[in-house]
Amino acid sequence: MTTPEIVASAYDQALLTRQVGDLLDRHLPKAPSAGEEVLIKPNLLLAAPPDKAILTHPLVVRATAAWVLDRGARPLIADSPAVGSVAKIWRMGGFEDALKGMDVEVRGFETAAPVDIGAPFGTIGLAQEALETSMVINLPKFKTHAMMTLTLGVKNLFGCVVGFEKPRWHARAGIQREQFAKLLVGIAEAVRPTVTLVDAVTGLEGQGPGKSGTPRPMGFLVAGSHVHEVDATCAHMAGLAPETLPTLAAALASGLLTDMPPLPVPEAVFKDFKLPTQSPVTFGPSFLKHLIRKHMVQRPVVNPAACQKCNHCLSYCPVDAISETPEAVAFDLETCIRCYCCVEVCPHAALEAVDTRLGTWLQKGKRLVDRVL
Repeated sequence: MTTPEIVASAYDQALLTRQVGDLLDRHLPKAPSAGEEVLIKPNLLLAAPPDKAILTHPLVVRATAAWVLDRGARPLIADSPAVGSVAKIWRMGGFEDALKGMDVEVRGFETAAPVDIGAPFGTIGLAQEALETSMVINLPKFKTHAMMTLTLGVKNLFGCVVGFEKPRWHARAGIQREQFAKLLVGIAEAVRPTVTLVDAVTGLEGQGPGKSGTPRPMGFLVAGSHVHEVDATCAHMAGLAPETLPTLAAALASGLLTDMPPLPVPEAVFKDFKLPTQSPVTFGPSFLKHLIRKHMVQRPVVNPAACQKCNHCLSYCPVDAISETPEAVAFDLETCIRCYCCVEVCPHAALEAVDTRLGTWLQKGKRLVDRVL
């Protein structure tokens, strides 16, 4: 197991080819055999150009595929997008041009194989390629996430859940961030990526991980063989203690992450990194939780002027809490579990998670009390 490494970088093809190759040489236990299939798992959330910083940058994917090809192995680039086909994302995301002429296979995950990820979830179907390929190169994007705070190596592997099984597992995990984080960690442990290399050259801050986020120049690659340690390193870069990130808290509770050696984290670069606005999904005494969630917890809100009524959010909602009206989509807040999948998949940046008026007042009051005490 290797110590995570942070390397200053830029979106330059020659530079990335050299840097990604060096990082893979240092952090993989061995090179792939000639003819061996190697799974490359980028973030292919939805169709967006590279400058939106929603997807793993095509030049990072190209450099990874080139390293695999140089060793005589066969790169398979695959994901299960939230919205749209892999073919459309490949074209609009700049991958088609960046990898033109390279002997790579590109496809969406379609076949799931059962695997037991432990209590309380039991058996889950994950992409067969992710479970059966001996080398998995995990290529997440450094992004904020409305529910999980950041989407990094562990969250990227949720893309190994095939198609519309993802919203079903959102529903099963329920309204607790901690429960969903535990699910994500279980999936990551089942896939066990051989190496994780985070594209943090340009990240996404604010209300990510989709088109409501804001691109943020950062200038780094982060790599390591232990996905939780890589995520912890990225959390430090965003100014977070690891235990405050739900997926890392779940990994710590499971004994999958222990004290890390000190790293030269370039914290100054990220002192003003904008995290998503969040409030607890549930809190307070159990007999008041229904009223608290209804009147005090963040809720998804639509901008009718931006809504194109494409119904991506409606079809993806795990609990059918969204309906169509003549003006825009509408939310049943009694049914909504606050997973913010709708915000994530909206291709028009028409949705965001916002605090209620009462919730905003209480958050301000809490910050004032914290300062006084």
